[in-house]
Amino acid sequence: MIDKVPITREGLEKLKQELHNILTVERPRNIKAIEEARSHGDLSENAEYHAAKERQSFLEAKINELEMAISRSEVIQIDTGQTETIIFGTTVELRNIANNQNVKYQLLGPYESDPESGRISVTSPLGKALIGKEEGDDIKIKTPGGVQEFEILEIR
Repeated sequence: MIDKVPITREGLEKLKQELHNILTVERPRNIKAIEEARSHGDLSENAEYHAAKERQSFLEAKINELEMAISRSEVIQIDTGQTETIIFGTTVELRNIANNQNVKYQLLGPYESDPESGRISVTSPLGKALIGKEEGDDIKIKTPGGVQEFEILEIR
């Protein structure tokens, strides 16, 4: 059985758009590049041909990856009402106890995770530690850099 992966409706649409773009724009463009490079003759020393074939392999792998992600995705509606506990879709403000800095994260599925943009996966160590917690709770997580401790300041 395939485990379902939580995702927002917007996240699923983004995956579908990316797949559609590769199938209708990127792949046909690359097939033309292969045909054009092939027309230049000797393939053994044809850098354009080899680059286009390599790009084709990359595109096929990306298509498979996106199709798998879409098939495993389960859309979860984000509840916009007040919540006492941290659940999928909530945004949390945390205080890093070691350096006294505040950070904000929204908990989403792994396909939407982008820590640099403040979106972390519910399957990440921090995401797992946050689920079910409430404002005022402290959490400790093991990271490659050692144990980190956070205080949950606000849940939105």
